[in-house]
Amino acid sequence: MKKILSLAFGLLLAVAVSADEVSTFQGLVKRVLRDYPHLSTQITGKLLPQKGADYFTLSSGDGKVVVGGNSANSMAVGFNYYLKYYCNTTVSWFVDDGLGMPDVLPEVPQPVTIKARVKDRFFLNYCTFGYTMPWWSWRDWEHFIDWMALQGVNLPLAITGQESIWHKVWMKLGLKDEEVRHYFTGPAHLPWHRMLNIDYWQGDLPMSWLNDQEALQKQIVARERELNMKPVLPAFAGHVPQELKKIYPNAKITKLEPWAGYESKYACSFLDPMDPLFVTVQKEFLDQERALYGTDHIYGIDLFNELEPPSYEPAYLRRVAKQVYGTLQKVDPKAVWLQMTWLFFNERDDWTNDRVKAYITAYPKDRSILLDYYCEAEEVWRRTDKYYGVPYIWCYLGNFGGNTMLKGNIKRVNERIENTFKEGGKGFRGIGSTLEGFDCNPYMYEYVFEKAWDFDTHKNIDAWAEHLADERLGHVNDSARKAWKILLNKVYTGNAGPGNCPQINIRPTFGNPKTYYASPWISYKKEDLIQATELLLNVPLMGEKRKPIITHHYDMVNLVRQVLSDYSQTVFKAYEKAYMDKDYKTMKRREKQMMELIDDVDRLVGTEQFFLVGKWIADARKKGVNDEEKTYYERNARNLITTWGEKHALLNDYASRTLNGLTSDFYGQRYRLFFAAVDKAFLAGRDFDEDAFHEYEMAVTRFEERWWKDCLGDYPAEPRNDMWVAKRLFYKYKNTIMNDK
Repeated sequence: MKKILSLAFGLLLAVAVSADEVSTFQGLVKRVLRDYPHLSTQITGKLLPQKGADYFTLSSGDGKVVVGGNSANSMAVGFNYYLKYYCNTTVSWFVDDGLGMPDVLPEVPQPVTIKARVKDRFFLNYCTFGYTMPWWSWRDWEHFIDWMALQGVNLPLAITGQESIWHKVWMKLGLKDEEVRHYFTGPAHLPWHRMLNIDYWQGDLPMSWLNDQEALQKQIVARERELNMKPVLPAFAGHVPQELKKIYPNAKITKLEPWAGYESKYACSFLDPMDPLFVTVQKEFLDQERALYGTDHIYGIDLFNELEPPSYEPAYLRRVAKQVYGTLQKVDPKAVWLQMTWLFFNERDDWTNDRVKAYITAYPKDRSILLDYYCEAEEVWRRTDKYYGVPYIWCYLGNFGGNTMLKGNIKRVNERIENTFKEGGKGFRGIGSTLEGFDCNPYMYEYVFEKAWDFDTHKNIDAWAEHLADERLGHVNDSARKAWKILLNKVYTGNAGPGNCPQINIRPTFGNPKTYYASPWISYKKEDLIQATELLLNVPLMGEKRKPIITHHYDMVNLVRQVLSDYSQTVFKAYEKAYMDKDYKTMKRREKQMMELIDDVDRLVGTEQFFLVGKWIADARKKGVNDEEKTYYERNARNLITTWGEKHALLNDYASRTLNGLTSDFYGQRYRLFFAAVDKAFLAGRDFDEDAFHEYEMAVTRFEERWWKDCLGDYPAEPRNDMWVAKRLFYKYKNTIMNDK
């Protein structure tokens, strides 16, 4: 009788789990197809048995498309596969971008079964929470979590809302409310506060922010878990308020060196992991976190990101890693420590193999996950003997600071991932992306996540390019296919790097740029980009009722933006040459040309929501509960994407973006000041020497600070409706660009 009851209970439990997985999937379908309710009812999920690796199936029957999978997450991947490869459409990572669908759902003529090639699919970077997500509402997050599920992501970084916990912890340990909120940075800078880089910068974080983010994180992790994801939550990495030293005078708290040019007053304080207080803080934080957000036992800790450890001696590194993991395990016996290996790349001269090995093998390998952070540039697993058997995830970074440049080497990504499958060893367990900000190349990330599944589509770049053209346009067109093959074979050939930006975005000066992050370098021939752009601009759109041409319009604006932006370097170099030749007439002609080009780029990007500084600012202001808070958030939002800090120059323009409003009023004003300063010197018969340069530099610095501190300029948060401005501007400049040497 006991066996019968047990079997009956097991069957009931299996039915309940099946219903939950299927209903979760149906909820996702309904949200994704919110504009097509009649179609969402024609797609049904089916829970399939577990067979080891994740997998999904597709079939048609009884007038419906049946998406099977061993989980809601696998079903979501199957649904995305159907949308892309049967409906010729693509889901954006932004909620307001919309989706085009056919009037009638295509049948699946032959049943399809596809398996995952890897267990883990990781997404996000600490920086993404500053460069892209700080002002997001639940509406943004809900759609984005669905997007992650569609890509098969099951290991998302989930670090929202931790300041609420830290506020509770630090007050429990004796600090005052004002001290704690002052210790935090402004919202957009919080990722670097969390990574032990800066404290206090634009602090006095409002209590309303802490409460808002706590509520938001509860929603985020709940939905991610519904979709079979394991949120990677933060844990204590030794970062403490300096004020804690007053309460615990014997604690080994060290004031670190200032980071990235910041003044010493903004430097972080580090509690030695060997200090008994470290164990106390770790327990307090994890207990609070688990009570608020639950846990999947995976915790992100990065002790020495862009920081020098107290010692590089292997014995110390081994001891400190073992100790830190011990503090996790003491609170959560199932704890897994996930950490990025950016430091092994960025400080590779210091992190020799003996040091790396001592650090990452100090605790059980099955309790560790490493993110090989920037594999398109360097695969650290190759020079560390496959991380000495410690599990790792191959990651594509792809973007720094949300820079808007056409970047990504799709052939190299393909080759490196395939070679990792062949040579990466048993420790290779996943594929992911660690982008710093959402950029203008979303297809690169879609491609990376396809590599995590046994699709036929991603194996041939030309075939993938052709279908990408079908998705972006909504139907098959030979010119569009040719354009995308040119783009993926001849334009997407360079890796992203810090400071990628066009000449327009660089603070102007003669000779090499004076700002550290200013890299207008491109890896392609202008003729190839122009050819691909012209092909796409001339694709006939008549008769396409089933698609609002959202993605195609984005592509037209994005490509023309790059064409015109690239040309700005030619124009400015010609201006510089005319100055050296003392040819004032040509100087003025090129000056006029540069300013007209800046205005035209600004007008172009004003037709696409992604390229609006006004939306970035408006979203920030929405977080404020009163006028004072709204202004506080706006200043913080403006600061991050321009000077980054205040008086230092190292990170100036790091988050360079070609945005409407920013292009004309910020970058454009810097050029106006520069041209005026050069004119003044030239007409006075003086060289534009160092004294004149510093006078100009002071004027620019004052303007930059006023732009974000005084909130200069009002900018539209909605794009201007002009479908054909990209085409008009392309043909305005095409012949000039081709003939201007």
